[in-house]
Amino acid sequence: MCRHLKVCPVFRDAATNAVFRNVKPIRTMPSAGAEMKAFISIDMEGICGVVREIETDPTKGGEAYQQSRRLMTQEGNAAIEGCLKAGATEVLIADAHWNFDNLIPDELNEAATLLRGTPRTFAMMQDLDASYDAALFVGYHAKAGTPRAILDHTYSGAIAAVRVNGVEVGETGINAYLAGHHGVPVVLVTGDRAVAAEATALMPNVHTVAVKEATGATSATNLHPTKAREQIRAETTKAVREAKAIAPLRAKTPIQMVVEFRATYAADRAAMIPTVRRVGGLRFEFKAGDYPEAFRTFYAMVTIAGGE
Repeated sequence: MCRHLKVCPVFRDAATNAVFRNVKPIRTMPSAGAEMKAFISIDMEGICGVVREIETDPTKGGEAYQQSRRLMTQEGNAAIEGCLKAGATEVLIADAHWNFDNLIPDELNEAATLLRGTPRTFAMMQDLDASYDAALFVGYHAKAGTPRAILDHTYSGAIAAVRVNGVEVGETGINAYLAGHHGVPVVLVTGDRAVAAEATALMPNVHTVAVKEATGATSATNLHPTKAREQIRAETTKAVREAKAIAPLRAKTPIQMVVEFRATYAADRAAMIPTVRRVGGLRFEFKAGDYPEAFRTFYAMVTIAGGE
């Protein structure tokens, strides 16, 4: 639903002297004083400078992980600043990596609200609803099995592939469909060049920033982090300003989802969920009446199956 109305001029019928006023909804930028809300979901694998799994591991990563936290927080700040420059009056940034507690709170731009920690029913997209005008995915990575992509996976190392209504998707698509259910467009995706291409294939009008280009799963050429943040800040501003021109990614209902695991041990655990149907050793299929139901079932499978 368009939130901004433009009142057209008054017209008078010459024969009857009746007065007509035409009120027509149009898509415009919010006027001064209007509320505009932006939601940022930020992961770590797609952050500039991050290339190895150890750098993303809060348990084993040591100083390498601490450096990644700082880089992640700085890219988050660049996106926040871009949202504010575009006119956002409220920014929620959801920490969306590992246990969702990576961003350094006292180094984050104080204009934003931080969503941190677990458990979360909607994982990387917790608290997004129809009140938001734009969603942004920062530091994202490509789906499992993508060549020349840094640390490619789909929610868990246990997952081989996910399909929504026949379309194979990674975290970008899985999360964008949830935003689309609420009528919220994903306006920006940042990460490596592979995830930028993945996002554009799903959402042709989405803005992207490629901060690195993989030469393998754990090797990439990277922009200087300062340059990466400059590009993220500038592209965020453009993307949020153009949010009304970007269509939300919506999945037709009922939702048909397919989840394929890499190993039978994880699949055996996922099979405990009564609403899914196992087809062979590693493949599961299920239907859902709407996308939030599909997402919750999928995330329950990921959680119960465990990672690798």
